[in-house]
Amino acid sequence: MRVGHLLLPSLTPSLCFSIPPIGSSILQSLYSCCFSSRRIYSLNRVTADMENTETKLMEKAKRPVNFRLCRVSGSMTEIMEIQAENPTFQVLFIPGNPGVVSFYMDFVESLNEFLDGNASIIAIGQISHTTKDWESGKLFSLQEQIDHKVDFIRQELESVKVPIILVGHSIGSYISLEILRKFSEKVVYCIGLYPFLTLNQQSTKQSLIGKLAASSVLSATASFLIASLRLLPMWAARPLVSNSIGASWSDTTVQAICTHLRQYHTMRNVLFMAMTEFRELAAEPDWEFMRENESKLAFLFGIDDHWGPLQLFEEISKQAPTTSLSIEREGHTHGFCCTVAGSAWVAQHVATQIKNRFSDHQ
Repeated sequence: MRVGHLLLPSLTPSLCFSIPPIGSSILQSLYSCCFSSRRIYSLNRVTADMENTETKLMEKAKRPVNFRLCRVSGSMTEIMEIQAENPTFQVLFIPGNPGVVSFYMDFVESLNEFLDGNASIIAIGQISHTTKDWESGKLFSLQEQIDHKVDFIRQELESVKVPIILVGHSIGSYISLEILRKFSEKVVYCIGLYPFLTLNQQSTKQSLIGKLAASSVLSATASFLIASLRLLPMWAARPLVSNSIGASWSDTTVQAICTHLRQYHTMRNVLFMAMTEFRELAAEPDWEFMRENESKLAFLFGIDDHWGPLQLFEEISKQAPTTSLSIEREGHTHGFCCTVAGSAWVAQHVATQIKNRFSDHQ
Protein backbone atom coordinates (compact mmCIF):
# COMPACT_ATOMS: atom_id res chain seq x y z
CA MET A 1 0.00 0.00 0.00
CA ARG A 2 2.81 2.30 0.78
CA VAL A 3 4.31 1.65 -2.56
CA GLY A 4 0.98 2.37 -4.21
CA HIS A 5 0.56 5.51 -2.18
CA LEU A 6 3.97 6.69 -3.24
CA LEU A 7 3.22 6.00 -6.91
CA LEU A 8 -0.01 7.97 -7.04
CA PRO A 9 1.55 11.41 -6.61
CA SER A 10 4.03 10.64 -9.35
CA LEU A 11 1.28 9.49 -11.72
CA THR A 12 -1.20 12.27 -11.03
CA PRO A 13 0.86 15.18 -12.40
CA SER A 14 1.58 13.11 -15.47
CA LEU A 15 -2.09 12.42 -16.01
CA CYS A 16 -2.96 16.07 -15.45
CA PHE A 17 -0.61 17.21 -18.21
CA SER A 18 -1.31 14.43 -20.65
CA ILE A 19 -5.11 14.67 -20.44
CA PRO A 20 -6.16 18.34 -20.75
CA PRO A 21 -9.49 19.55 -19.40
CA ILE A 22 -12.44 19.17 -21.74
CA GLY A 23 -13.08 22.93 -21.88
CA SER A 24 -9.50 23.67 -22.82
CA SER A 25 -9.63 21.06 -25.57
CA ILE A 26 -12.75 22.64 -27.06
CA LEU A 27 -11.21 26.13 -26.99
CA GLN A 28 -8.05 24.86 -28.63
CA SER A 29 -10.09 23.10 -31.29
CA LEU A 30 -12.14 26.21 -31.96
CA TYR A 31 -9.00 28.35 -32.12
CA SER A 32 -7.36 25.86 -34.46
CA CYS A 33 -10.41 25.83 -36.72
CA CYS A 34 -10.67 29.61 -36.75
CA PHE A 35 -6.97 30.04 -37.38
CA SER A 36 -6.99 27.45 -40.18
CA SER A 37 -10.05 29.02 -41.77
CA ARG A 38 -8.50 32.46 -41.57
CA ARG A 39 -5.27 31.15 -43.07
CA ILE A 40 -7.13 29.35 -45.85
CA TYR A 41 -9.18 32.48 -46.51
CA SER A 42 -6.02 34.59 -46.61
CA LEU A 43 -4.30 32.15 -48.94
CA ASN A 44 -7.35 31.99 -51.17
CA ARG A 45 -7.55 35.77 -51.25
CA VAL A 46 -3.84 36.08 -52.13
CA THR A 47 -4.20 33.41 -54.80
CA ALA A 48 -7.26 35.15 -56.22
CA ASP A 49 -5.46 38.50 -56.22
CA MET A 50 -2.49 36.96 -58.02
CA GLU A 51 -4.76 35.31 -60.57
CA ASN A 52 -6.63 38.57 -61.14
CA THR A 53 -3.37 40.46 -61.57
CA GLU A 54 -2.03 37.82 -63.95
CA THR A 55 -5.29 37.85 -65.91
CA LYS A 56 -5.19 41.63 -66.19
CA LEU A 57 -1.57 41.52 -67.38
CA MET A 58 -2.41 38.83 -69.93
CA GLU A 59 -5.41 40.79 -71.16
CA LYS A 60 -3.24 43.89 -71.37
CA ALA A 61 -0.51 42.09 -73.30
CA LYS A 62 -2.81 40.02 -75.52
CA ARG A 63 -5.08 42.56 -77.08
CA PRO A 64 -6.59 41.49 -80.39
CA VAL A 65 -5.29 42.89 -83.66
CA ASN A 66 -7.75 45.19 -85.35
CA PHE A 67 -7.92 45.63 -89.13
CA ARG A 68 -9.47 48.71 -90.68
CA LEU A 69 -9.51 50.78 -93.84
CA CYS A 70 -8.92 54.51 -93.90
CA ARG A 71 -8.33 57.12 -96.58
CA VAL A 72 -4.99 58.88 -96.49
CA SER A 73 -4.69 61.75 -98.97
CA GLY A 74 -7.45 60.14 -101.00
CA SER A 75 -5.88 56.66 -101.11
CA MET A 76 -7.58 53.75 -99.38
CA THR A 77 -5.16 52.27 -96.85
CA GLU A 78 -5.09 48.99 -94.96
CA ILE A 79 -4.29 49.44 -91.28
CA MET A 80 -3.52 46.80 -88.67
CA GLU A 81 -3.32 48.00 -85.08
CA ILE A 82 -3.36 47.20 -81.39
CA GLN A 83 -4.34 50.11 -79.17
CA ALA A 84 -3.17 50.27 -75.55
CA GLU A 85 -5.35 51.93 -72.90
CA ASN A 86 -2.55 54.07 -71.50
CA PRO A 87 0.37 53.78 -73.94
CA THR A 88 3.82 54.99 -72.97
CA PHE A 89 4.79 55.25 -76.63
CA GLN A 90 3.41 54.81 -80.15
CA VAL A 91 4.98 52.31 -82.54
CA LEU A 92 4.45 52.86 -86.26
CA PHE A 93 5.48 49.88 -88.37
CA ILE A 94 6.35 50.32 -92.06
CA PRO A 95 6.36 47.07 -94.08
CA GLY A 96 8.66 46.13 -96.90
CA ASN A 97 7.66 45.32 -100.47
CA PRO A 98 5.16 43.67 -100.82
CA GLY A 99 3.67 46.03 -98.28
CA VAL A 100 0.78 43.84 -97.15
CA VAL A 101 0.20 44.43 -93.43
CA SER A 102 -1.41 41.05 -92.79
CA PHE A 103 1.98 39.42 -93.50
CA TYR A 104 3.07 40.94 -90.19
CA MET A 105 0.17 39.95 -87.94
CA ASP A 106 2.21 37.39 -85.96
CA PHE A 107 5.00 39.93 -85.56
CA VAL A 108 2.68 42.70 -84.34
CA GLU A 109 0.96 40.38 -81.86
CA SER A 110 4.31 39.17 -80.52
CA LEU A 111 5.68 42.71 -80.29
CA ASN A 112 2.64 43.77 -78.28
CA GLU A 113 3.21 40.92 -75.83
CA PHE A 114 6.95 41.55 -75.47
CA LEU A 115 6.22 45.22 -74.80
CA ASP A 116 3.81 44.10 -72.06
CA GLY A 117 0.90 45.83 -73.74
CA ASN A 118 2.36 49.26 -72.96
CA ALA A 119 2.51 50.51 -76.55
CA SER A 120 -0.04 51.31 -79.20
CA ILE A 121 1.10 49.67 -82.42
CA ILE A 122 0.02 50.61 -85.93
CA ALA A 123 1.14 48.83 -89.11
CA ILE A 124 0.32 50.76 -92.27
CA GLY A 125 0.20 49.08 -95.66
CA GLN A 126 1.64 50.38 -98.91
CA ILE A 127 -0.88 52.00 -101.25
CA SER A 128 -2.59 49.53 -103.59
CA HIS A 129 -0.93 46.48 -102.02
CA THR A 130 -4.48 45.55 -101.12
CA THR A 131 -7.16 42.91 -101.67
CA LYS A 132 -9.31 45.31 -103.69
CA ASP A 133 -8.21 47.66 -106.46
CA TRP A 134 -9.28 50.84 -104.71
CA GLU A 135 -7.03 53.02 -106.91
CA SER A 136 -8.34 51.74 -110.27
CA GLY A 137 -5.02 50.40 -111.53
CA LYS A 138 -2.87 53.42 -110.66
CA LEU A 139 0.79 52.67 -109.93
CA PHE A 140 2.63 54.25 -106.98
CA SER A 141 6.33 55.01 -106.75
CA LEU A 142 8.59 54.76 -103.72
CA GLN A 143 8.39 58.52 -103.20
CA GLU A 144 4.59 58.43 -103.32
CA GLN A 145 4.61 55.66 -100.73
CA ILE A 146 6.87 57.80 -98.51
CA ASP A 147 4.58 60.82 -98.91
CA HIS A 148 1.64 58.58 -98.04
CA LYS A 149 3.21 57.62 -94.69
CA VAL A 150 4.07 61.24 -93.91
CA ASP A 151 0.47 62.24 -94.63
CA PHE A 152 -0.78 59.43 -92.39
CA ILE A 153 1.25 60.73 -89.45
CA ARG A 154 -0.09 64.24 -90.01
CA GLN A 155 -3.61 62.90 -90.28
CA GLU A 156 -3.73 60.40 -87.41
CA LEU A 157 -0.69 60.86 -85.16
CA GLU A 158 -0.23 64.62 -85.08
CA SER A 159 -2.02 64.90 -81.73
CA VAL A 160 -0.30 61.90 -80.13
CA LYS A 161 1.34 63.00 -76.88
CA VAL A 162 3.61 59.99 -76.36
CA PRO A 163 6.90 59.47 -78.23
CA ILE A 164 6.73 57.85 -81.67
CA ILE A 165 8.98 54.91 -82.53
CA LEU A 166 9.38 53.87 -86.15
CA VAL A 167 10.03 50.25 -87.06
CA GLY A 168 10.64 49.42 -90.71
CA HIS A 169 11.34 46.21 -92.58
CA SER A 170 13.50 46.10 -95.72
CA ILE A 171 12.55 49.13 -97.86
CA GLY A 172 10.38 50.13 -94.90
CA SER A 173 13.66 50.97 -93.14
CA TYR A 174 14.48 53.48 -95.87
CA ILE A 175 10.96 54.91 -95.67
CA SER A 176 11.34 55.21 -91.89
CA LEU A 177 14.53 57.25 -92.32
CA GLU A 178 12.68 59.60 -94.66
CA ILE A 179 9.88 59.96 -92.11
CA LEU A 180 12.49 60.76 -89.46
CA ARG A 181 13.64 63.67 -91.63
CA LYS A 182 10.14 65.14 -91.52
CA PHE A 183 9.36 64.47 -87.87
CA SER A 184 12.69 64.62 -86.05
CA GLU A 185 11.06 66.11 -82.94
CA LYS A 186 8.20 63.62 -82.66
CA VAL A 187 10.17 60.49 -83.57
CA VAL A 188 12.52 59.38 -80.79
CA TYR A 189 13.74 56.09 -82.22
CA CYS A 190 13.96 54.36 -85.59
CA ILE A 191 14.62 50.61 -85.91
CA GLY A 192 15.41 49.07 -89.30
CA LEU A 193 14.95 45.31 -89.74
CA TYR A 194 17.02 43.65 -92.47
CA PRO A 195 17.32 47.12 -94.02
CA PHE A 196 17.34 47.80 -97.76
CA LEU A 197 19.09 51.18 -97.90
CA THR A 198 21.21 50.94 -101.05
CA LEU A 199 21.67 48.62 -104.02
CA ASN A 200 23.88 45.58 -103.61
CA GLN A 201 25.90 45.51 -106.80
CA GLN A 202 27.20 42.02 -105.97
CA SER A 203 23.75 40.44 -105.83
CA THR A 204 22.62 38.46 -108.86
CA LYS A 205 19.10 38.22 -107.44
CA GLN A 206 18.79 41.98 -107.19
CA SER A 207 20.04 42.34 -110.74
CA LEU A 208 17.40 39.93 -112.06
CA ILE A 209 14.60 41.54 -110.05
CA GLY A 210 15.74 44.96 -111.25
CA LYS A 211 15.55 43.89 -114.90
CA LEU A 212 12.10 42.36 -114.40
CA ALA A 213 10.77 45.46 -112.63
CA ALA A 214 12.28 47.83 -115.19
CA SER A 215 10.38 46.23 -118.07
CA SER A 216 6.71 47.17 -118.19
CA VAL A 217 6.05 44.21 -120.51
CA LEU A 218 7.73 41.68 -118.23
CA SER A 219 6.10 43.21 -115.14
CA ALA A 220 2.65 43.06 -116.69
CA THR A 221 3.20 39.48 -117.88
CA ALA A 222 4.45 38.29 -114.49
CA SER A 223 1.58 40.04 -112.72
CA PHE A 224 -0.95 38.48 -115.09
CA LEU A 225 0.45 34.97 -114.60
CA ILE A 226 0.38 35.30 -110.82
CA ALA A 227 -3.08 36.86 -110.87
CA SER A 228 -4.36 33.95 -112.97
CA LEU A 229 -4.08 31.84 -109.81
CA ARG A 230 -7.24 33.64 -108.70
CA LEU A 231 -9.07 31.11 -110.84
CA LEU A 232 -8.32 28.61 -108.09
CA PRO A 233 -10.73 28.64 -105.15
CA MET A 234 -9.23 29.42 -101.75
CA TRP A 235 -9.42 25.79 -100.60
CA ALA A 236 -7.21 24.80 -103.55
CA ALA A 237 -4.90 27.83 -103.49
CA ARG A 238 -3.87 27.47 -99.85
CA PRO A 239 -2.40 23.95 -100.10
CA LEU A 240 -0.78 24.88 -103.43
CA VAL A 241 1.07 27.77 -101.78
CA SER A 242 1.91 25.75 -98.67
CA ASN A 243 3.29 22.79 -100.59
CA SER A 244 5.23 24.77 -103.17
CA ILE A 245 6.82 27.98 -101.90
CA GLY A 246 5.64 28.14 -98.29
CA ALA A 247 6.18 24.74 -96.71
CA SER A 248 7.43 26.25 -93.44
CA TRP A 249 5.39 29.44 -93.61
CA SER A 250 2.69 30.36 -91.14
CA ASP A 251 -1.02 30.14 -91.88
CA THR A 252 -1.15 33.93 -91.67
CA THR A 253 1.42 34.26 -94.46
CA VAL A 254 -0.24 31.69 -96.70
CA GLN A 255 -3.56 33.46 -96.24
CA ALA A 256 -2.03 36.85 -97.08
CA ILE A 257 -0.49 35.47 -100.27
CA CYS A 258 -3.80 34.01 -101.36
CA THR A 259 -5.84 37.13 -100.61
CA HIS A 260 -3.41 39.85 -101.75
CA LEU A 261 -0.68 38.64 -104.11
CA ARG A 262 -3.11 36.92 -106.46
CA GLN A 263 -4.39 40.39 -107.36
CA TYR A 264 -3.12 41.88 -110.63
CA HIS A 265 -3.11 45.46 -109.30
CA THR A 266 -1.10 44.40 -106.24
CA MET A 267 1.62 42.64 -108.22
CA ARG A 268 1.87 45.52 -110.68
CA ASN A 269 2.35 47.91 -107.79
CA VAL A 270 4.88 45.62 -106.10
CA LEU A 271 7.01 45.58 -109.25
CA PHE A 272 6.52 49.26 -110.06
CA MET A 273 7.54 50.24 -106.55
CA ALA A 274 10.57 47.93 -106.87
CA MET A 275 11.59 49.68 -110.10
CA THR A 276 11.53 53.08 -108.40
CA GLU A 277 13.37 51.65 -105.38
CA PHE A 278 16.22 50.52 -107.62
CA ARG A 279 16.46 53.97 -109.16
CA GLU A 280 16.37 55.80 -105.83
CA LEU A 281 18.73 53.47 -103.98
CA ALA A 282 21.41 53.48 -106.67
CA ALA A 283 23.02 56.25 -104.62
CA GLU A 284 24.77 55.73 -101.30
CA PRO A 285 22.87 56.32 -98.06
CA ASP A 286 22.86 59.86 -96.70
CA TRP A 287 25.71 59.34 -94.25
CA GLU A 288 25.62 62.90 -92.96
CA PHE A 289 21.97 62.55 -91.98
CA MET A 290 22.66 59.20 -90.34
CA ARG A 291 25.56 60.65 -88.35
CA GLU A 292 23.35 63.49 -87.16
CA ASN A 293 20.73 61.01 -85.94
CA GLU A 294 22.81 57.97 -85.02
CA SER A 295 21.64 58.09 -81.39
CA LYS A 296 18.11 57.50 -82.71
CA LEU A 297 19.01 54.67 -85.08
CA ALA A 298 19.19 50.90 -84.70
CA PHE A 299 19.50 48.23 -87.39
CA LEU A 300 19.17 44.45 -87.39
CA PHE A 301 21.00 42.54 -90.12
CA GLY A 302 20.86 38.93 -91.24
CA ILE A 303 23.75 36.60 -92.01
CA ASP A 304 22.92 35.91 -95.66
CA ASP A 305 20.68 38.75 -96.80
CA HIS A 306 21.35 40.32 -100.18
CA TRP A 307 18.95 43.20 -99.42
CA GLY A 308 20.81 44.19 -96.29
CA PRO A 309 24.26 42.63 -96.71
CA LEU A 310 26.90 42.59 -94.01
CA GLN A 311 29.06 45.00 -96.01
CA LEU A 312 26.34 47.58 -95.34
CA PHE A 313 26.59 46.68 -91.65
CA GLU A 314 30.33 47.36 -91.80
CA GLU A 315 29.86 50.62 -93.69
CA ILE A 316 27.32 51.95 -91.18
CA SER A 317 29.65 51.04 -88.31
CA LYS A 318 32.34 53.18 -89.96
CA GLN A 319 30.19 56.10 -91.12
CA ALA A 320 27.91 56.35 -88.05
CA PRO A 321 29.81 54.43 -85.36
CA THR A 322 27.44 54.96 -82.42
CA THR A 323 24.45 53.55 -84.31
CA SER A 324 23.05 50.46 -82.57
CA LEU A 325 23.84 47.51 -84.86
CA SER A 326 22.92 43.85 -84.40
CA ILE A 327 23.24 40.66 -86.43
CA GLU A 328 20.63 37.93 -86.23
CA ARG A 329 22.33 34.52 -86.13
CA GLU A 330 19.33 32.28 -85.37
CA GLY A 331 18.70 31.18 -88.95
CA HIS A 332 15.76 33.46 -89.71
CA THR A 333 15.68 35.11 -93.11
CA HIS A 334 14.91 38.48 -94.64
CA GLY A 335 11.29 37.28 -94.76
CA PHE A 336 11.20 36.69 -90.99
CA CYS A 337 7.50 37.57 -90.89
CA CYS A 338 6.63 34.46 -92.90
CA THR A 339 7.20 32.16 -89.91
CA VAL A 340 5.87 32.26 -86.37
CA ALA A 341 9.35 31.63 -84.94
CA GLY A 342 10.92 34.40 -87.02
CA SER A 343 8.17 36.84 -86.09
CA ALA A 344 8.55 36.07 -82.39
CA TRP A 345 12.35 36.33 -82.39
CA VAL A 346 12.45 39.65 -84.22
CA ALA A 347 9.60 41.02 -82.09
CA GLN A 348 11.53 40.16 -78.94
CA HIS A 349 14.64 41.84 -80.37
CA VAL A 350 12.69 45.01 -81.19
CA ALA A 351 11.04 45.06 -77.76
CA THR A 352 14.43 44.67 -76.07
CA GLN A 353 15.85 47.52 -78.15
CA ILE A 354 12.94 49.77 -77.19
CA LYS A 355 13.07 48.88 -73.49
CA ASN A 356 16.81 49.44 -73.34
CA ARG A 357 16.43 52.75 -75.12
CA PHE A 358 13.79 54.01 -72.71
CA SER A 359 15.54 52.70 -69.60
CA ASP A 360 18.73 54.52 -70.63
CA HIS A 361 16.84 57.82 -70.87
CA GLN A 362 14.84 57.62 -67.65
